[in-house]
Amino acid sequence: MTAAPLTDPKARGAFTFFKVMAFVVGIGLLVLVLEMVLHWGFDNDALSWWPQPHGFLYMIYVAATANLGFKVGWSLPKMVLIMLAGCVPFLSFWAERRVAAEVAPRLP
Repeated sequence: MTAAPLTDPKARGAFTFFKVMAFVVGIGLLVLVLEMVLHWGFDNDALSWWPQPHGFLYMIYVAATANLGFKVGWSLPKMVLIMLAGCVPFLSFWAERRVAAEVAPRLP
């Protein structure tokens, strides 16, 4: 079953922004894991500044996901699951690929 083409002309921009933010948050989450390993495992605070910028980037990712979700007609639970994918290392990359496979063919 093929989903209907998207009619919102801003869907492509929302899709591109989502893809960029999913990648940025995925990399940022890996840096956050590194920060925690350094802090708790080696008592090294070299990346102690990173959690706050990462949280800000994650909020932008949440907004990008909601923006795309409303434009493509996702349900609220689906949007929340994609948002939560940004909380698990490597999962945002997988979610971005799944979203791309679903949305890209529907773009005008």
